[in-house]
Amino acid sequence: MHSHSANHLHRRAFLGRSAQGLGSLALASLLRPSDATAATKGVLPNLPYPQKAKRVIWLTMAGGPSHLETFDPKPKLAEMDGKPMPESFTKGQQLAQLQGKPLVCFGPQHSFAKFGKSNTEICSLFPQIGSVIDEICLIRSMTTDAINHDPAHMFMNTGSQIAGRPSMGSWITYGLGADSEDLPGFVVLTSLGKGGQNQPIAARQWSSGFLPSKYQGVHLRGQGDPVLYLTNPAGVSREQQQADIAAINTLNKQRDAMVDDPEIATRIAQYEMAFQMQASVPDLMDVKSEGAKTLELYGCQPGDGSFASNCLLARRLAERGVRFIQLYHKDWDHHGGVKEGVALKAQEIDRACMALITDLKQRGMLEDTLIVWAGEFGRTPMSQGGSGRDHHNKAMSVWLAGGGIRGGMVHGATDDLGYAAVDKITTVHDLHATMLHQLGIHHEAFSFKFQGLDARLSGVEGAKVIKAILT
Repeated sequence: MHSHSANHLHRRAFLGRSAQGLGSLALASLLRPSDATAATKGVLPNLPYPQKAKRVIWLTMAGGPSHLETFDPKPKLAEMDGKPMPESFTKGQQLAQLQGKPLVCFGPQHSFAKFGKSNTEICSLFPQIGSVIDEICLIRSMTTDAINHDPAHMFMNTGSQIAGRPSMGSWITYGLGADSEDLPGFVVLTSLGKGGQNQPIAARQWSSGFLPSKYQGVHLRGQGDPVLYLTNPAGVSREQQQADIAAINTLNKQRDAMVDDPEIATRIAQYEMAFQMQASVPDLMDVKSEGAKTLELYGCQPGDGSFASNCLLARRLAERGVRFIQLYHKDWDHHGGVKEGVALKAQEIDRACMALITDLKQRGMLEDTLIVWAGEFGRTPMSQGGSGRDHHNKAMSVWLAGGGIRGGMVHGATDDLGYAAVDKITTVHDLHATMLHQLGIHHEAFSFKFQGLDARLSGVEGAKVIKAILT
Protein backbone atom coordinates (compact mmCIF):
# COMPACT_ATOMS: atom_id res chain seq x y z
CA MET A 1 0.00 0.00 0.00
CA HIS A 2 2.78 2.41 0.94
CA SER A 3 4.75 1.59 -2.22
CA HIS A 4 1.72 2.23 -4.43
CA SER A 5 1.03 5.53 -2.67
CA ALA A 6 4.64 6.66 -3.07
CA ASN A 7 4.65 5.77 -6.79
CA HIS A 8 1.40 7.67 -7.26
CA LEU A 9 2.90 10.73 -5.60
CA HIS A 10 6.02 10.52 -7.77
CA ARG A 11 3.89 10.38 -10.94
CA ARG A 12 1.71 13.25 -9.76
CA ALA A 13 4.76 15.34 -8.87
CA PHE A 14 6.28 14.68 -12.30
CA LEU A 15 3.10 15.68 -14.11
CA GLY A 16 2.80 18.81 -11.98
CA ARG A 17 6.37 19.84 -12.78
CA SER A 18 5.85 19.12 -16.47
CA ALA A 19 2.78 21.36 -16.54
CA GLN A 20 4.94 24.23 -15.28
CA GLY A 21 7.73 23.55 -17.76
CA LEU A 22 11.05 21.76 -17.73
CA GLY A 23 12.63 24.78 -16.05
CA SER A 24 10.85 23.86 -12.84
CA LEU A 25 12.24 20.33 -12.99
CA ALA A 26 15.73 21.72 -13.40
CA LEU A 27 15.18 24.14 -10.56
CA ALA A 28 13.91 21.36 -8.31
CA SER A 29 17.15 19.44 -8.85
CA LEU A 30 19.14 22.54 -7.93
CA LEU A 31 17.26 22.90 -4.68
CA ARG A 32 17.74 19.36 -3.35
CA PRO A 33 18.24 19.54 0.41
CA SER A 34 21.15 17.11 0.12
CA ASP A 35 23.11 19.96 -1.44
CA ALA A 36 23.94 22.07 1.60
CA THR A 37 25.35 24.89 -0.52
CA ALA A 38 22.37 25.33 -2.85
CA ALA A 39 20.94 28.03 -0.60
CA THR A 40 23.92 30.33 -1.13
CA LYS A 41 25.37 29.50 -4.55
CA GLY A 42 22.62 30.54 -6.95
CA VAL A 43 22.06 29.02 -10.37
CA LEU A 44 24.71 30.89 -12.37
CA PRO A 45 28.08 29.24 -11.62
CA ASN A 46 29.82 30.90 -14.57
CA LEU A 47 29.26 34.58 -15.29
CA PRO A 48 29.81 35.88 -18.84
CA TYR A 49 30.98 39.35 -17.77
CA PRO A 50 33.43 40.62 -15.16
CA GLN A 51 31.56 41.11 -11.89
CA LYS A 52 32.09 44.83 -11.27
CA ALA A 53 29.40 44.79 -8.56
CA LYS A 54 28.96 42.03 -6.00
CA ARG A 55 25.91 43.52 -4.30
CA VAL A 56 23.24 46.19 -4.80
CA ILE A 57 21.82 48.82 -2.46
CA TRP A 58 18.65 50.23 -4.04
CA LEU A 59 17.34 53.44 -2.46
CA THR A 60 13.63 53.75 -3.31
CA MET A 61 12.08 57.19 -2.86
CA ALA A 62 8.46 56.03 -2.62
CA GLY A 63 5.81 58.40 -3.93
CA GLY A 64 7.57 59.82 -6.97
CA PRO A 65 10.16 62.56 -6.30
CA SER A 66 10.01 65.62 -8.52
CA HIS A 67 13.02 65.78 -10.82
CA LEU A 68 12.34 69.52 -11.12
CA GLU A 69 13.11 70.12 -7.44
CA THR A 70 15.97 67.61 -7.16
CA PHE A 71 18.30 66.85 -10.09
CA ASP A 72 17.02 68.44 -13.33
CA PRO A 73 17.43 72.24 -13.56
CA LYS A 74 14.95 73.97 -15.89
CA PRO A 75 15.49 77.76 -16.19
CA LYS A 76 13.08 77.94 -19.15
CA LEU A 77 10.31 76.47 -17.00
CA ALA A 78 11.06 79.12 -14.38
CA GLU A 79 10.62 81.82 -17.06
CA MET A 80 7.23 80.37 -18.02
CA ASP A 81 5.90 80.04 -14.47
CA GLY A 82 2.17 80.79 -14.45
CA LYS A 83 1.82 80.69 -18.24
CA PRO A 84 -0.19 78.06 -20.16
CA MET A 85 1.73 74.88 -20.94
CA PRO A 86 2.33 74.77 -24.72
CA GLU A 87 -0.13 72.33 -26.24
CA SER A 88 2.62 70.93 -28.45
CA PHE A 89 4.08 69.21 -25.39
CA THR A 90 0.91 67.64 -24.03
CA LYS A 91 -1.56 67.08 -26.89
CA GLY A 92 -2.64 63.46 -27.01
CA GLN A 93 -0.44 62.59 -24.04
CA GLN A 94 -1.40 60.48 -21.04
CA LEU A 95 -1.78 62.45 -17.84
CA ALA A 96 -2.75 61.22 -14.40
CA GLN A 97 -5.13 63.56 -12.59
CA LEU A 98 -4.65 66.63 -14.81
CA GLN A 99 -6.39 65.11 -17.83
CA GLY A 100 -8.84 67.62 -19.32
CA LYS A 101 -7.87 70.41 -16.91
CA PRO A 102 -6.10 73.73 -17.65
CA LEU A 103 -2.36 73.06 -17.79
CA VAL A 104 -0.23 75.81 -16.28
CA CYS A 105 3.57 75.89 -16.13
CA PHE A 106 4.95 75.64 -12.60
CA GLY A 107 8.53 76.78 -12.21
CA PRO A 108 11.10 74.95 -10.06
CA GLN A 109 10.49 75.85 -6.42
CA HIS A 110 14.13 75.83 -5.32
CA SER A 111 17.40 77.12 -6.72
CA PHE A 112 20.09 74.94 -8.28
CA ALA A 113 23.85 75.07 -7.80
CA LYS A 114 26.93 73.44 -9.32
CA PHE A 115 28.91 70.90 -7.30
CA GLY A 116 32.13 68.94 -7.63
CA LYS A 117 34.90 69.00 -10.19
CA SER A 118 32.28 67.94 -12.72
CA ASN A 119 30.24 71.12 -12.06
CA THR A 120 27.09 69.03 -12.00
CA GLU A 121 24.05 71.19 -11.33
CA ILE A 122 21.57 69.86 -8.76
CA CYS A 123 19.08 71.43 -6.37
CA SER A 124 20.75 73.48 -3.64
CA LEU A 125 18.72 71.55 -1.05
CA PHE A 126 21.16 68.64 -1.47
CA PRO A 127 24.65 70.01 -0.62
CA GLN A 128 25.76 66.75 1.00
CA ILE A 129 24.96 64.74 -2.12
CA GLY A 130 26.65 67.56 -3.99
CA SER A 131 29.81 66.95 -1.96
CA VAL A 132 30.07 63.42 -3.43
CA ILE A 133 28.61 64.21 -6.86
CA ASP A 134 31.86 63.18 -8.54
CA GLU A 135 31.13 59.61 -7.40
CA ILE A 136 27.65 59.75 -8.95
CA CYS A 137 26.28 59.22 -12.44
CA LEU A 138 23.09 61.23 -12.80
CA ILE A 139 20.58 59.98 -15.39
CA ARG A 140 18.16 62.76 -16.33
CA SER A 141 16.43 60.89 -19.17
CA MET A 142 14.78 58.02 -17.29
CA THR A 143 11.23 57.07 -18.28
CA THR A 144 8.73 54.51 -17.06
CA ASP A 145 5.56 52.89 -18.41
CA ALA A 146 3.28 53.34 -15.38
CA ILE A 147 1.56 56.44 -14.07
CA ASN A 148 -0.02 55.25 -10.79
CA HIS A 149 1.86 54.23 -7.66
CA ASP A 150 1.26 50.51 -7.32
CA PRO A 151 1.82 49.51 -10.97
CA ALA A 152 4.78 51.91 -11.11
CA HIS A 153 6.38 50.27 -8.09
CA MET A 154 5.71 46.86 -9.61
CA PHE A 155 7.30 47.94 -12.88
CA MET A 156 10.39 49.39 -11.22
CA ASN A 157 10.79 46.33 -9.00
CA THR A 158 9.87 43.52 -11.40
CA GLY A 159 9.98 44.88 -14.94
CA SER A 160 6.22 44.30 -15.25
CA GLN A 161 3.14 46.17 -14.10
CA ILE A 162 1.44 42.82 -13.49
CA ALA A 163 1.60 41.57 -9.91
CA GLY A 164 3.06 38.12 -9.38
CA ARG A 165 6.42 38.59 -11.11
CA PRO A 166 9.70 38.21 -9.19
CA SER A 167 11.26 41.38 -7.82
CA MET A 168 14.76 42.35 -8.92
CA GLY A 169 16.18 41.34 -5.53
CA SER A 170 14.67 37.88 -5.96
CA TRP A 171 16.05 37.54 -9.49
CA ILE A 172 19.53 38.47 -8.32
CA THR A 173 19.61 36.15 -5.31
CA TYR A 174 18.19 33.36 -7.51
CA GLY A 175 21.01 33.91 -9.99
CA LEU A 176 23.93 34.65 -7.69
CA GLY A 177 22.88 33.40 -4.26
CA ALA A 178 24.17 35.14 -1.14
CA ASP A 179 27.53 35.36 0.61
CA SER A 180 25.95 34.97 4.05
CA GLU A 181 24.71 31.76 5.68
CA ASP A 182 23.01 33.48 8.61
CA LEU A 183 21.20 36.34 6.83
CA PRO A 184 18.84 36.33 3.83
CA GLY A 185 20.19 37.22 0.41
CA PHE A 186 17.54 39.92 -0.07
CA VAL A 187 16.60 42.33 2.72
CA VAL A 188 14.11 45.22 2.74
CA LEU A 189 14.08 48.21 5.13
CA THR A 190 11.37 50.88 5.22
CA SER A 191 11.16 54.36 6.77
CA LEU A 192 8.62 57.16 6.97
CA GLY A 193 9.61 60.78 7.16
CA LYS A 194 7.93 63.68 8.90
CA GLY A 195 5.57 64.55 6.08
CA GLY A 196 3.09 61.98 7.29
CA GLN A 197 1.98 60.57 3.90
CA ASN A 198 2.22 56.93 4.92
CA GLN A 199 1.32 55.33 1.61
CA PRO A 200 1.26 51.56 1.90
CA ILE A 201 4.25 49.64 0.60
CA ALA A 202 2.97 46.21 -0.40
CA ALA A 203 5.00 43.09 0.39
CA ARG A 204 4.34 41.91 -3.18
CA GLN A 205 6.90 44.51 -4.25
CA TRP A 206 9.64 42.28 -2.83
CA SER A 207 7.93 39.00 -3.68
CA SER A 208 9.72 36.12 -5.40
CA GLY A 209 6.75 35.70 -7.75
CA PHE A 210 7.03 32.45 -9.67
CA LEU A 211 10.54 31.79 -8.32
CA PRO A 212 10.76 29.63 -5.17
CA SER A 213 9.71 31.59 -2.11
CA LYS A 214 13.16 31.27 -0.53
CA TYR A 215 14.22 34.15 -2.80
CA GLN A 216 11.64 36.66 -1.56
CA GLY A 217 12.80 39.72 0.34
CA VAL A 218 12.82 39.68 4.13
CA HIS A 219 11.47 42.86 5.70
CA LEU A 220 13.53 44.00 8.69
CA ARG A 221 11.90 46.63 10.88
CA GLY A 222 14.03 49.54 12.09
CA GLN A 223 12.18 49.85 15.40
CA GLY A 224 11.02 47.19 17.84
CA ASP A 225 11.63 43.53 16.99
CA PRO A 226 13.38 43.58 13.58
CA VAL A 227 11.62 40.36 12.57
CA LEU A 228 8.31 39.34 14.12
CA TYR A 229 8.26 36.02 16.01
CA LEU A 230 12.03 35.57 15.65
CA THR A 231 12.61 35.52 19.41
CA ASN A 232 12.11 32.21 21.22
CA PRO A 233 9.01 31.97 23.43
CA ALA A 234 9.57 32.23 27.16
CA GLY A 235 10.98 29.01 28.59
CA VAL A 236 12.34 27.70 25.27
CA SER A 237 16.13 27.56 25.06
CA ARG A 238 18.18 27.84 21.86
CA GLU A 239 19.11 24.15 22.20
CA GLN A 240 15.44 23.14 22.43
CA GLN A 241 14.62 25.31 19.41
CA GLN A 242 17.44 23.68 17.42
CA ALA A 243 16.15 20.21 18.30
CA ASP A 244 12.63 21.18 17.21
CA ILE A 245 13.87 22.51 13.87
CA ALA A 246 15.94 19.36 13.28
CA ALA A 247 12.87 17.20 13.91
CA ILE A 248 10.64 19.31 11.66
CA ASN A 249 13.18 19.30 8.85
CA THR A 250 13.59 15.53 9.09
CA LEU A 251 9.87 15.22 8.41
CA ASN A 252 10.09 17.79 5.62
CA LYS A 253 12.93 15.88 3.94
CA GLN A 254 10.98 12.63 4.09
CA ARG A 255 8.00 14.33 2.47
CA ASP A 256 10.20 16.01 -0.13
CA ALA A 257 11.73 12.66 -1.10
CA MET A 258 8.20 11.46 -1.92
CA VAL A 259 6.74 14.46 -3.78
CA ASP A 260 9.82 16.26 -5.14
CA ASP A 261 8.44 19.73 -4.39
CA PRO A 262 10.89 22.70 -4.51
CA GLU A 263 8.74 24.56 -1.98
CA ILE A 264 9.48 21.90 0.64
CA ALA A 265 13.19 22.38 0.03
CA THR A 266 12.52 26.09 0.47
CA ARG A 267 10.74 25.43 3.76
CA ILE A 268 13.72 23.43 5.03
CA ALA A 269 16.12 26.24 4.14
CA GLN A 270 13.85 28.85 5.73
CA TYR A 271 13.63 26.98 9.04
CA GLU A 272 17.40 26.75 9.13
CA MET A 273 17.83 30.41 8.11
CA ALA A 274 15.35 31.57 10.78
CA PHE A 275 17.34 29.70 13.42
CA GLN A 276 20.58 31.34 12.28
CA MET A 277 18.89 34.77 12.18
CA GLN A 278 17.97 34.48 15.86
CA ALA A 279 21.65 35.05 16.59
CA SER A 280 22.72 37.18 13.60
CA VAL A 281 19.92 39.77 13.45
CA PRO A 282 20.26 41.19 17.00
CA ASP A 283 23.98 41.69 16.37
CA LEU A 284 23.25 43.29 13.00
CA MET A 285 20.76 45.75 14.44
CA ASP A 286 22.97 46.81 17.36
CA VAL A 287 24.72 49.82 15.82
CA LYS A 288 26.08 51.17 19.12
CA SER A 289 29.41 49.57 18.32
CA GLU A 290 29.73 51.86 15.29
CA GLY A 291 30.91 54.75 17.44
CA ALA A 292 29.97 58.41 17.63
CA LYS A 293 31.83 59.46 14.45
CA THR A 294 29.93 57.00 12.26
CA LEU A 295 26.58 57.92 13.80
CA GLU A 296 27.40 61.58 13.27
CA LEU A 297 28.39 60.91 9.66
CA TYR A 298 24.98 59.39 8.94
CA GLY A 299 23.10 61.78 11.23
CA CYS A 300 21.16 59.10 13.09
CA GLN A 301 20.62 57.61 16.53
CA PRO A 302 20.53 53.87 17.28
CA GLY A 303 17.10 52.41 16.75
CA ASP A 304 15.40 55.60 15.55
CA GLY A 305 13.97 53.87 12.44
CA SER A 306 15.03 56.74 10.17
CA PHE A 307 16.23 56.56 6.57
CA ALA A 308 19.67 57.49 7.88
CA SER A 309 19.69 54.53 10.29
CA ASN A 310 18.56 52.27 7.48
CA CYS A 311 21.45 53.49 5.31
CA LEU A 312 23.84 52.53 8.10
CA LEU A 313 22.12 49.14 8.41
CA ALA A 314 22.44 48.73 4.64
CA ARG A 315 26.21 49.10 4.93
CA ARG A 316 26.26 46.53 7.75
CA LEU A 317 24.13 44.13 5.70
CA ALA A 318 26.45 44.59 2.72
CA GLU A 319 29.46 43.79 4.91
CA ARG A 320 27.78 40.58 6.06
CA GLY A 321 27.20 39.23 2.56
CA VAL A 322 23.61 40.25 1.78
CA ARG A 323 23.30 40.42 -2.00
CA PHE A 324 20.42 42.87 -2.51
CA ILE A 325 19.38 45.54 0.01
CA GLN A 326 16.40 47.73 -0.76
CA LEU A 327 15.45 50.79 1.26
CA TYR A 328 12.05 52.45 0.91
CA HIS A 329 11.64 56.02 2.15
CA LYS A 330 8.02 57.14 1.93
CA ASP A 331 6.27 60.50 1.62
CA TRP A 332 7.46 61.79 -1.79
CA ASP A 333 3.94 62.13 -3.27
CA HIS A 334 3.64 65.92 -3.46
CA HIS A 335 0.35 66.69 -5.19
CA GLY A 336 0.41 69.85 -3.09
CA GLY A 337 3.09 71.72 -1.19
CA VAL A 338 5.96 70.42 -3.31
CA LYS A 339 8.22 73.28 -2.18
CA GLU A 340 7.89 72.47 1.51
CA GLY A 341 7.65 68.73 0.92
CA VAL A 342 10.90 68.34 -1.02
CA ALA A 343 12.70 70.59 1.46
CA LEU A 344 11.62 68.23 4.23
CA LYS A 345 12.66 65.14 2.26
CA ALA A 346 16.05 66.69 1.54
CA GLN A 347 16.69 67.08 5.27
CA GLU A 348 15.90 63.39 5.75
CA ILE A 349 18.01 61.87 2.95
CA ASP A 350 20.75 64.28 1.91
CA ARG A 351 23.32 63.53 4.62
CA ALA A 352 22.48 59.83 4.74
CA CYS A 353 23.06 59.31 1.00
CA MET A 354 26.39 61.10 1.24
CA ALA A 355 27.32 59.06 4.30
CA LEU A 356 26.54 55.74 2.62
CA ILE A 357 28.75 56.58 -0.36
CA THR A 358 31.52 57.98 1.88
CA ASP A 359 31.41 55.08 4.33
CA LEU A 360 31.51 52.42 1.62
CA LYS A 361 34.39 54.20 -0.11
CA GLN A 362 36.40 54.46 3.12
CA ARG A 363 35.98 50.73 3.64
CA GLY A 364 36.97 49.85 0.06
CA MET A 365 33.46 48.58 -0.68
CA LEU A 366 32.10 51.24 -3.04
CA GLU A 367 33.98 49.86 -6.01
CA ASP A 368 32.02 46.58 -5.86
CA THR A 369 28.73 47.88 -4.40
CA LEU A 370 26.20 49.33 -6.83
CA ILE A 371 23.99 52.06 -5.31
CA VAL A 372 20.83 53.09 -7.17
CA TRP A 373 18.61 56.05 -6.15
CA ALA A 374 15.19 56.11 -7.82
CA GLY A 375 11.49 56.77 -7.34
CA GLU A 376 8.69 55.06 -9.25
CA PHE A 377 8.08 58.03 -11.62
CA GLY A 378 8.67 61.78 -11.93
CA ARG A 379 6.32 64.78 -11.64
CA THR A 380 4.68 67.14 -14.12
CA PRO A 381 6.10 70.56 -14.99
CA MET A 382 2.47 71.72 -14.79
CA SER A 383 1.01 72.66 -11.43
CA GLN A 384 -1.61 70.70 -9.55
CA GLY A 385 -3.73 72.69 -7.13
CA GLY A 386 -1.37 75.64 -7.47
CA SER A 387 1.40 74.22 -5.27
CA GLY A 388 1.97 70.61 -6.27
CA ARG A 389 2.82 68.34 -9.18
CA ASP A 390 1.01 65.33 -10.59
CA HIS A 391 2.43 61.88 -11.41
CA HIS A 392 4.46 61.77 -14.62
CA ASN A 393 6.08 58.88 -16.49
CA LYS A 394 7.83 60.65 -19.38
CA ALA A 395 10.63 62.20 -17.34
CA MET A 396 12.38 61.34 -14.10
CA SER A 397 15.87 61.48 -12.65
CA VAL A 398 17.76 58.60 -11.06
CA TRP A 399 21.36 58.27 -10.00
CA LEU A 400 23.89 55.47 -9.58
CA ALA A 401 27.22 55.19 -7.79
CA GLY A 402 29.90 52.54 -7.29
CA GLY A 403 29.94 49.09 -8.84
CA GLY A 404 31.78 50.08 -12.01
CA ILE A 405 29.65 53.18 -12.71
CA ARG A 406 31.36 56.26 -14.12
CA GLY A 407 31.13 59.06 -11.55
CA GLY A 408 30.87 62.79 -12.12
CA MET A 409 28.76 62.57 -15.25
CA VAL A 410 25.25 63.36 -16.46
CA HIS A 411 23.56 61.00 -18.90
CA GLY A 412 20.68 62.15 -21.09
CA ALA A 413 18.39 65.15 -20.86
CA THR A 414 14.77 66.25 -20.87
CA ASP A 415 13.26 69.03 -22.98
CA ASP A 416 13.43 72.70 -21.93
CA LEU A 417 10.38 72.36 -19.69
CA GLY A 418 11.27 68.99 -18.15
CA TYR A 419 8.19 67.32 -19.67
CA ALA A 420 9.81 64.45 -21.57
CA ALA A 421 13.18 62.80 -22.00
CA VAL A 422 14.60 63.75 -25.40
CA ASP A 423 18.28 62.80 -25.35
CA LYS A 424 19.59 59.29 -24.61
CA ILE A 425 16.13 58.18 -23.53
CA THR A 426 16.46 55.46 -20.92
CA THR A 427 13.92 52.88 -19.73
CA VAL A 428 13.44 50.88 -16.57
CA HIS A 429 14.37 47.75 -18.55
CA ASP A 430 17.64 49.47 -19.56
CA LEU A 431 18.33 50.19 -15.89
CA HIS A 432 17.71 46.55 -14.96
CA ALA A 433 19.87 45.32 -17.86
CA THR A 434 22.71 47.61 -16.72
CA MET A 435 22.44 46.44 -13.12
CA LEU A 436 22.59 42.79 -14.20
CA HIS A 437 25.55 43.52 -16.48
CA GLN A 438 27.52 45.03 -13.60
CA LEU A 439 26.74 41.91 -11.56
CA GLY A 440 28.28 39.85 -14.35
CA ILE A 441 24.96 38.61 -15.79
CA HIS A 442 23.89 38.70 -19.45
CA HIS A 443 20.34 40.00 -19.09
CA GLU A 444 19.02 38.42 -22.31
CA ALA A 445 20.23 34.96 -21.28
CA PHE A 446 18.98 35.20 -17.68
CA SER A 447 15.46 33.80 -17.82
CA PHE A 448 13.01 31.43 -16.19
CA LYS A 449 10.38 29.38 -17.96
CA PHE A 450 6.94 30.57 -16.85
CA GLN A 451 3.62 29.79 -18.55
CA GLY A 452 5.51 28.51 -21.58
CA LEU A 453 7.57 31.68 -22.02
CA ASP A 454 11.10 32.69 -21.06
CA ALA A 455 10.44 35.43 -18.49
CA ARG A 456 13.18 38.00 -17.85
CA LEU A 457 13.66 40.86 -15.42
CA SER A 458 14.73 43.10 -18.32
CA GLY A 459 11.67 42.18 -20.41
CA VAL A 460 11.58 41.14 -24.04
CA GLU A 461 11.34 44.59 -25.62
CA GLY A 462 14.93 45.32 -26.60
CA ALA A 463 16.43 46.49 -23.31
CA LYS A 464 19.99 47.72 -23.63
CA VAL A 465 22.90 48.08 -21.24
CA ILE A 466 23.70 51.78 -20.74
CA LYS A 467 27.34 51.36 -21.71
CA ALA A 468 28.13 55.09 -21.73
CA ILE A 469 27.88 55.24 -17.93
CA LEU A 470 30.23 52.30 -17.27
CA THR A 471 33.92 52.54 -16.42
